[in-house]
Amino acid sequence: MRPTEDTYRHQGLRKKLVQGIHKKGITDEKVLDAVLDIPRHFFLDSAFDEVAYEDRAFPIGEGQTISQPYTVAYQTQLLEVKPFMKVLEIGTGSAYQAVVLAEMGAQVYTIERQKKLFDSNKKFDFLKKYPSIKFFYGDGYEGLPTYAPFDRILITAAAPQIPPKLIEQLKPGGMMVIPLGSGDVQQMMRVTKLESGALKEEVFDHFSFVPMVGGKK
Repeated sequence: MRPTEDTYRHQGLRKKLVQGIHKKGITDEKVLDAVLDIPRHFFLDSAFDEVAYEDRAFPIGEGQTISQPYTVAYQTQLLEVKPFMKVLEIGTGSAYQAVVLAEMGAQVYTIERQKKLFDSNKKFDFLKKYPSIKFFYGDGYEGLPTYAPFDRILITAAAPQIPPKLIEQLKPGGMMVIPLGSGDVQQMMRVTKLESGALKEEVFDHFSFVPMVGGKK
């Protein structure tokens, strides 16, 4: 069962979490404000209530996790989201990352390939507060060509290579943030699609994500 009450205690723990990720190098005020405003414990079973604001990942079922807050903030900071941007997210999972993007004013299109997780989010009342998030059940490698082009694309699973269909769906001048690599550890990359169609790749820190899998389940 999910918790629905956001107490002063929860808010205090969130403040401490934000101070921690700020010390680790997250400096974008809008990202920090979003993490401060969102009750992360709502996205987890009430059994995790005591630990929901520790800076670590937790299981959410179907072999998936809710990402570590620092990782969510790190990817979001690299994405340089501005209000009203169209953002495609690959891997909805718990929907926590989608809500962070929505809090920053983005129009979010998010895809989940695990039917159970997709259905669970449909029943998650808190998400009704965010009409700017559109949820889709599908294969992340295919993206959402009907809704393209996107200003930003965020991939929240480890991809062995940059998915060509997603690059096609990125606007010229748009950016994709992706954990790249097929081993246990991936390199965070930011790929900018230049006006010419060429790609500019920037390499950042190492992270560990669950693999990005094609198809639907």
